[in-house]
Amino acid sequence: MRVGLLSREFPPDVYGGAGVHVEFLARELARLVDLDVHSWGEGRTDGVLRHRPWSALDGANDALRTFSVDLAMTAALEGRELVHSHTWYANLGGHLAKLLHGVPHVVTAHSLEPLRPWKAEQLGGGYELSGWAERTAFEAADAVIAVSGAMREDILGCYPDLDASRVHVVHNGIDTRLYRPDHGTDVLDRVGLDRSRPYVLFVGRITRQKGVPQLLRAVRDIDPAAQVVLCAGAPDTPEIDQEFRDLFAGLSRAREGVHWIPRMLPRTEVIQLLTHAAVFVCPSVYEPLGIVNLEAMACGTPVVASRVGGIPEVVTDGVTGVLVPREDGADDAFEAGLARALDSVLGDPAGARRMGEAGRARAVEEFGWDAVARRTVRLYEEILKQA
Repeated sequence: MRVGLLSREFPPDVYGGAGVHVEFLARELARLVDLDVHSWGEGRTDGVLRHRPWSALDGANDALRTFSVDLAMTAALEGRELVHSHTWYANLGGHLAKLLHGVPHVVTAHSLEPLRPWKAEQLGGGYELSGWAERTAFEAADAVIAVSGAMREDILGCYPDLDASRVHVVHNGIDTRLYRPDHGTDVLDRVGLDRSRPYVLFVGRITRQKGVPQLLRAVRDIDPAAQVVLCAGAPDTPEIDQEFRDLFAGLSRAREGVHWIPRMLPRTEVIQLLTHAAVFVCPSVYEPLGIVNLEAMACGTPVVASRVGGIPEVVTDGVTGVLVPREDGADDAFEAGLARALDSVLGDPAGARRMGEAGRARAVEEFGWDAVARRTVRLYEEILKQA
């Protein structure tokens, strides 16, 4: 089976959960099918063909630049029997390949443009184009993969014309051989952490979706003995970058032991930080599943997270972590609940250890990438039989 996998992100250029998903899915799919990966970038190496936006569009709206990459991908997919796209950045390429080459198109939904209105800050009028590309691809796709049951409901709510029988749930996965406790301390020392004090850890992009401003306000008044570590980079816009910097400065004045790492760290360093964290925090406004929570669990760390989207399908409240209710327009209540949840875990080290052990066991037993790839290939086979 000759499959073309389309994504904006692929190593070494991975900055979000969708990129992590594609990286590990591709590794496992390559053992099961004849796989070509198409991503943004330059050149071709080891079955990965990279495409850059057309130079004629330098300085143009990012949506237009994305569409130029999609056109290049479409042209390069000749000879593939099936194409599989990830995120709106690649969906149009998959849809055009379906039309041009007459092959089935599978979409994996990692997020939905109608549920991310803050993207208009980043894309301007391009947000209308990104939504159009996503809707067009979804409604014409031979299959849509949702990374959680909650995501499936969101897809059908956003796109009611989509045949529900074509929407399938295949959860994200985690490589628990790679993501496992690392008890070294060199990264902690390099960051400047006090190893005698616990710390709360956040890892993610500076974006509205991740709830970073709410987190910075919530941790102002948690246990003063706790440090706060923010691995936060890749801001969506200059405006949210400035908002983050202002809130960080205020937090640093209000309490000691606040550390900001303004770049995406190598995976090995993140694993060590996850391992030693007293608690990992995921305050997302919107999260179809949240691979980062699985990464924390696989490292044996309890998770405090928003009760939104697919997170409750990963984090078991009271067993592997604590879930905090979140409602639109109720930031004050959410921030107070987040602070209480963090303090509850920080104040009970024995309970936190039990949660971490339960999280590791759940990650190992239920979320392996090999199983995700096998389920994906079975779906490919079903679609090709119907084609």
